[in-house]
Amino acid sequence: MKRFKTIAGVLCLLVGLIWTLQGANLMGGSFMTGQTQWLVIGLVVAVIGVVLLASGRRGRTL
Repeated sequence: MKRFKTIAGVLCLLVGLIWTLQGANLMGGSFMTGQTQWLVIGLVVAVIGVVLLASGRRGRTL
């Protein structure tokens, strides 16, 4: 479970950062570019990724 949380956290963090950059119009090439909705969605997904990473590092191993 610890490994799953770490992998899921990294993926969520990377996807969230990409969506945030596209929503903030700092990364182009998508229909999401310049859309505030994707900026907010990206931030939420990135925060979920950080939470998963933190819980994966503190979790017990079985």
